Amino acid sequence: MPQVSIRDFAFHPGELTVNAGETVTWTNDENDSDHTVSADDGSFDSAPFPPRGTFSHTFAVHGRFPYHCSLHPSMRGSVTVT
Repeated sequence: MPQVSIRDFAFHPGELTVNAGETVTWTNDENDSDHTVSADDGSFDSAPFPPRGTFSHTFAVHGRFPYHCSLHPSMRGSVTVT
């Protein structure tokens, strides 16, 4: 399962490519900050989740899906679905 780590106020990796039908899991590896994973187009959005928390989303359709943390808008990433 594809994974994204949230640490140092950034998504690692910042860009990820997956196949349609795959689920991506984001893990908040910060010590003391909540984060969100919010698609720019609104197709997915997590509630704020704490350190050690996770959020998962299954990508069913092809395309590129830029996202950000709504609590820290400078944090940006994208998932490309092939």
